Amino acid sequence: MEYKGIICAMITPLDENQDINPQATRELIDYLIGKGVYGLFILGTNGECHVLTDDEKVEFAKIVIEHTNNRVPVFVGTGGNSTREVINLSKRMEEVGASALSVITPYFVAPTQPELIAHYKAVASSVNLPILMYNMPGKTGINIEPESVRELAKVKNIVGIKDSGGKLENMKAYLEVTKGEDFGVFSGSDSLILDILKAGGQGAVAATANFLAEIDVAIYNNFIKGDLEAAQKAQGSIEELRRILKFGTIPSVIKQTVTLNGINVGPARLPATQPTGEKLEEIKRVVEAYKATFNSGLY
Repeated sequence: MEYKGIICAMITPLDENQDINPQATRELIDYLIGKGVYGLFILGTNGECHVLTDDEKVEFAKIVIEHTNNRVPVFVGTGGNSTREVINLSKRMEEVGASALSVITPYFVAPTQPELIAHYKAVASSVNLPILMYNMPGKTGINIEPESVRELAKVKNIVGIKDSGGKLENMKAYLEVTKGEDFGVFSGSDSLILDILKAGGQGAVAATANFLAEIDVAIYNNFIKGDLEAAQKAQGSIEELRRILKFGTIPSVIKQTVTLNGINVGPARLPATQPTGEKLEEIKRVVEAYKATFNSGLY
């Protein structure tokens, strides 16, 4: 499969008991694929990987992979602090049929760059699946430096990187050091989708796509068609959602918007709680405004 375009950083639907909700998961998958996303990225930050057990992760991956049924690639998050635990989970995800893996840097004690390189090489050599590295320095305390990416891009099954650092210059540096390699650079910062495309990147892994899939996809599709004005308009239109995402702990607000849009994906897992009061009312107002836009057929 070709890795490009808008890949949805998919949330993990839960039920009222905070257990995985298979039916809502299937509904969300069908909705997202129907809106044209180019892939699903599960068990990332917005997928609540940090509060799920490994067994739950494998259970959820099985549901997603089976229901997606090769319609789009499924990137499965297997990152962790220990190289051994990442390898073990990566092997389990390979067994259940993941299209590719996403591996965030260790995040409790920040390793050195040589340690990071050794970590990724060890994981890559343990599986046959493509690997998308995941850089999120604001949460992990470490940036995968461009020189490290230069070396890791030469590893056969390390195929790209998702950068959620929010710095376009860092992503441009990744593009520069991987020229000539079969390697993709994806923005994990939804505000920079069009910017990374203009710079030569392959697309974005976008959490806003859980609710605004057609708008995010329009950014990419219009860029590919050469309609930069339409692409810029779509890019600007996601800012209202990005504003309200700050109303709660990740991923409580994006889950609320998806539920209000018709698929009951349940709450975030505790200790994160759902917005209430004035914040909830503002979220409802924003969702209704977006739904009117959807109904207008603009995207």
